Amino acid sequence: MLKKGIESFLQRYQEPNWKSVLWLLFLVALIIRFPFFFRDYVDRDESTFIIMAQSWVEGNLPYIKLWDLKPPITFLTFASVISIFGKSFIAIRLMGTLLVCFTAFFTYKIAIRFVPKSAALWCSLFCVFFLSLFGSLQGVMSEHICTFFFVAALYVLVSKNSWYWQLIVGLLFGLSVMSKLNMAYPLMTMGLVLLWQSIGTNNFKSAMVNLLLMATGFVLLVYLTSIPYQLQGQLHIWWQSIFEAPLAYSQTKFHSVFKALPFVLVIMTALGLAIYKQLIALNSKEIQLLLAVVVGVLASFMQTGKVNGHYLIQLYPFLLILMAAGLQNFEFLKNIPKLLLGILVLLVPMESYLEYANIIGNKVEKGSFFNGEGIDIPQYIAENKLDTKNIFFTEYHIGYWVLGVDPPTKVATHPSNITRDKLFPYMNNPRVTGMEELQFILEEIQPNIIVARKGKRIFDKKLLDFNDYIDTYLDDHYQLIATIDRGLIYQRLK
Repeated sequence: MLKKGIESFLQRYQEPNWKSVLWLLFLVALIIRFPFFFRDYVDRDESTFIIMAQSWVEGNLPYIKLWDLKPPITFLTFASVISIFGKSFIAIRLMGTLLVCFTAFFTYKIAIRFVPKSAALWCSLFCVFFLSLFGSLQGVMSEHICTFFFVAALYVLVSKNSWYWQLIVGLLFGLSVMSKLNMAYPLMTMGLVLLWQSIGTNNFKSAMVNLLLMATGFVLLVYLTSIPYQLQGQLHIWWQSIFEAPLAYSQTKFHSVFKALPFVLVIMTALGLAIYKQLIALNSKEIQLLLAVVVGVLASFMQTGKVNGHYLIQLYPFLLILMAAGLQNFEFLKNIPKLLLGILVLLVPMESYLEYANIIGNKVEKGSFFNGEGIDIPQYIAENKLDTKNIFFTEYHIGYWVLGVDPPTKVATHPSNITRDKLFPYMNNPRVTGMEELQFILEEIQPNIIVARKGKRIFDKKLLDFNDYIDTYLDDHYQLIATIDRGLIYQRLK
């Protein structure tokens, strides 16, 4: 059905209008992502964003009552949805679908500057696929949010000239960076290219004014995020949490730069060959900007020392446009039957088809499309009237949101934060080490319920001291009362 729909669309609209493209992208994104609307969580980070957003909706600014290592626009995006629709997995995942749809749409709008509309359409469709499949991309990640703002800003930058549009570009770039700070890398490399393009030209002064307007918009957006903290006299928390903590975390170097190097070398070599073979028009200012963005994103991967699947969201739209621009020079590709492309479209979203089967199976077995331990464990706790006043989710921590309770401490909002000693000076937290925090949770708060995952160490397997301590404490003070799929529920001994 999907294949026939796409084939019909392409046959009828070799020169599709933007409304038709937008509707097609939304339909494809919805079909691929819809079965994941009912999953408890796809990535632990997404659960943390939801918990932080819920706290904001309840009147608590990020980093004050609860804490996580992300800029505030990510939490604000989730909070906006929760404030309108309440606690709804469907609304949150629909937001993710719209982010993917509009990111792909702006990818299409940029691509049609280099390639025919039909090729740009395929570019945008694969953008939907790559932003929705493989690993944790079916959830709503901070990369989805920051990439949407960045692609939108780039489209406005290359297509609009008025002074107020330049200000809007700066605001959009500000939203992107304040969703995920590493987007400052591509913003910086792109800014350098814009500066280089303007040097020695007749419109140098005009270009400088535009850069100044963009910088003004960017700084204004960053400043706006500080105002709520200024009003509460908590500006130092804003500064420490958003800027100092990520800098300190980046210096911990859990991952070697050489782990990201092979991937970066492959991409850079491919782009270098495309430029050498003149498949990509390096004299195009737009192409130069796209290359600058790719280089900036790759530089951020090198700095991080790893390339997770969801990190690639930041790379896909720009790389796909460059690929489309280069591949159009191969005549034989133009003769590939649309039927083969349609078959590829059907095969790529295999994860979605499997998830459709999963939610149907869950409906038959448990009576609900909503599935996952993050839903089933809170349901068990509620049905058995277990005390949720003190509860500690070491895994499936979306359960806090489902039950309507807070984590035991601000550090425990994301369970792994407990082990990140380097971050404690920036959390405004009474305890100064991860072990102190864990001991406080277990020995002072004494959670009535602790949730863990079967067959997995509670903390990273390299952290032997943390794991040995909590395993011993569980053996001495808790009993296992239920196993829900892969979830373990421990209750404190009386």
